[in-house]
This record gives sequence, structure tokens and C-alpha cells, in this order.
Amino acid sequence: MRPETEQDLAEAVASAAGPLEIIGGGSRRGFGGCVEGAALETSGLSGVTLYEPGALTMVARTGTPLAEVEAIAAAEGQRLAFEPPNLAPLMGNDGAAPSIGGTVAANASGPRRVQAGAARDAALGLRFVDGMGRVLKNGGRVMKNVTGYDLVKLLSGSHGTLGVLSEVSLKMSPLPETTASLRVDGLSDAAAVAAMSAALTSPYDVTGAAHLPGLGTWVRIEGLAGSVAYRAGKLAEILKAHGPVDQAEGPWEEIRDAAPFAGRDGAVWRLSLRASAAPGIVAQIAQTRGTEAFYDWGGGLVWLLTPDEGDAGAAAIRAACAGHGHATLVRAAEATRRAVPVFHPDPAPLAALSAGLRAKFDPRGILNPGRMAAPAPAEGAA
Repeated sequence: MRPETEQDLAEAVASAAGPLEIIGGGSRRGFGGCVEGAALETSGLSGVTLYEPGALTMVARTGTPLAEVEAIAAAEGQRLAFEPPNLAPLMGNDGAAPSIGGTVAANASGPRRVQAGAARDAALGLRFVDGMGRVLKNGGRVMKNVTGYDLVKLLSGSHGTLGVLSEVSLKMSPLPETTASLRVDGLSDAAAVAAMSAALTSPYDVTGAAHLPGLGTWVRIEGLAGSVAYRAGKLAEILKAHGPVDQAEGPWEEIRDAAPFAGRDGAVWRLSLRASAAPGIVAQIAQTRGTEAFYDWGGGLVWLLTPDEGDAGAAAIRAACAGHGHATLVRAAEATRRAVPVFHPDPAPLAALSAGLRAKFDPRGILNPGRMAAPAPAEGAA
């Protein structure tokens, strides 16, 4: 099914006799638990319906390609500050492209999250169809009219399990006049986290801090040319205490898209951790299995490539993260995704709250069942 209007989308959901797999641009297909259901594509809901550059606001139908949104904004000297990634190559979905709706539904955010926040922080409002086929809306179309942020934030990151987004309203940000990236070579993981922490806690407004073993530790600043030159000099003085510093073009798109692990065999994990604990956790995991890792968000996000060892490997990784954060399985063989909870298991009270929300928004259990949790029998669904 590929509806082209919001009303068609509502009718498609309302008339569904069984589970639906919600698909945006298809770039993330294969992420999350396995969904058994008819494909419902939102790519037919395409186009920017409102753009007010002076108000830094854009409204788009959710099937609009992310690249189209970014191109329209760039023509006006603006951008999406949260730096949304394109994970199609990592997921093996070559030829697919992320949609703006899929980006918001996944709360997808890149290296600039340390400074600009996540996708949900840029979402002003949205329209969506719930599991009963009802069209609902929340928030506003411009910043001065925004109300009801909570539901907007709830749907952002729900991966299509609470509703099918049909329209999103987004806050835009000005493009910077210039960008500078500083690199420190030769640091161990622990030393790199210390250097990034020093940069991020400085007053110099860092918009990216990442460590790629063998390729350097990177810090980025953006803004007006004079300000960037001044801040780059001050940051270089701070970073010199950690190792030799030079200025070069940073690999921020590769970091954003987890490109070092694209096209390579193995399972890919995202570890959200206390930055100071991250190097030790990676070392602990590496003691029992071959791993590669790189760090984003100053060490708070670790991308990990490991052998695909099914439940045993997942248990070891999550045990290592216990008390310090959580681990999400981004890419693995289908057999592993069926055997392993893809998202870090929630504590019982939070799991009960999540189940209650799904029951409220999708009482028939037909929207991406199994994407975020084990699928439950769909009430009234064949």
C-alpha cells in the first residue's frame, strides 16, 4: 500500500486486517525487531507544504525525501541542526534514501546532537494516524504557536509503533558562515575521551567531538569566521595538553552515517554510555570477542562492530554496559534479530508504561508489531 493523501493513509490503517510494516524511505529497513505484516509505504505523502525562512519553520509531508528538505533549506541558508544521518549503506539498503518522516520517527540525530539536541528537539508539531485509523495532530506549525510538546516528543523515536506520521513541522537553523575541525593524533581511547571532555566543557561552543582509532580525535566548531578563528585558537591551546594538534577537514559525514562499518560483515551496535566509562566497557567487550569501535558525542555514543554471535554475544555486551548505559542492536542477521531484544530491555515499570502507551494508541497491535518489543497477538486482527 502506498497512500498519497492523509485520508487514504487513515483508510488504509482503519481497514487493515492484520499487522502493518510501516516504511518511509526504506533506508533503515532491517533495523529493530522483525515485523511480519503488509507493507505500508509513506513515500506517496511527499512535498513541502509550508516554508517560512523568516520564521525558521518548515512543514513537510512525511514521505518527503530528507535530501529534498535539506536542499530547500540550504537554498535559504538554513539547515536541520540535528544533522540527520543516512544509514542506508550501513544497513545494506543501497538505493534507498531517508525520508523526513522516518528521520523523526527514529529520532535520528548526528554528531551535532551534543550542541543542537536530537530530532525531537527540532519537531514543533506533527500529524499522524493512530492504530484505529484516526487522524490526530499535536503541536504547532510555527514556534510562537507551539503547544503540546510532550506528544510530539513521544512520537519522535517511537519507530512507527504508536502512529504513522503524515506531516511534521520542524524548526530550522541558519547555516554557519564557516566551520573548523581540529585533530589530535595518536590518542588511546581513554585519552581521547579526556581530550573531548576538555573541549566540550570549554566555553567555545563545540558542535562535534569524535574519536576514530587510527584516524584521530576530532573537535568541530562552527559560526562566523572571526569567531571560529578565535575559538579554534583557544581550543588548540586546550587540546595541546593531550597531544599534537592540527586543523583539517573533519570526517563528519562518515561519523554521522557510521560509514566505517558499512559493507562489512558482523553485527553493529550503538552503545549509549557515560563517556568516562566507555573506553573501559569497549576494552571489556574486546577481551572475549573481536571488536572495532569509534566514538561520537564526546564518548557518550560508541559504534561497535562485533561478530554476529546471537543471544550469547548480546548478553555479554549488555552485561558490560550494566550500570553505565544501554546497548541497541542496529544491524544483525535476521536470526539474531528474532532471538535478541534489539532495544535494551526496559525496567519493569518502564516496560509496563510503554505497553500501556501502545495499547492506547494502537489497541489492535497492528503498527510495526515487534519493531521495538516482542510482538503480541493483535486483538481483532487476522
